[in-house]
Amino acid sequence: MKYLIGIIVFVTVFWASAYAQNEPVTNPVGLKKLPAVELKNLDNKTFSSGDFFNDGKPIIISFWATWCKPCINELTTIADVYDDWQTETGVKLIAISIDDSKTSGNVSPLANGKNWDYEVYLDVNSDFKRAMNVNLIPHTFVLNGNKEIVWQHTSFSQGSELELIDIVRKVAKGEKLPSE
Repeated sequence: MKYLIGIIVFVTVFWASAYAQNEPVTNPVGLKKLPAVELKNLDNKTFSSGDFFNDGKPIIISFWATWCKPCINELTTIADVYDDWQTETGVKLIAISIDDSKTSGNVSPLANGKNWDYEVYLDVNSDFKRAMNVNLIPHTFVLNGNKEIVWQHTSFSQGSELELIDIVRKVAKGEKLPSE
């Protein structure tokens, strides 16, 4: 009986957190601003997430890891259409690797080998991951021109990029998303 209760509690917490990850992040005052957390770029230089900038255009932030196949599939799929997305909407994609110190050395070779034309940062200590409440990867956020989080989604399956670009198009046009 004790184990059954433990399993029920675990499943309930897991389901609730997974469901919450697909909801836009809002608070009573308005949309959640992007937190400022120190990251490293691929040249090992420190950079603050608060300094992410795209001249008032949408930003996609994708949390991923070298060991996460769906993450790599998502970023590779987007890479195939990224130039078109940028031309159409001005969007910038920022890839945040959550690889730890043991696997972070694989990030640059993988990103370069895939010819990803993204800004790639390392969150080796998971500080940004925690600040953004990321539990599952891939976890993708869309920010409006004011760097407010307007949409988020976990997981990836073929075709998910179509939903993502639809959201980005609406954000680029200044349209309000249904849950805002």
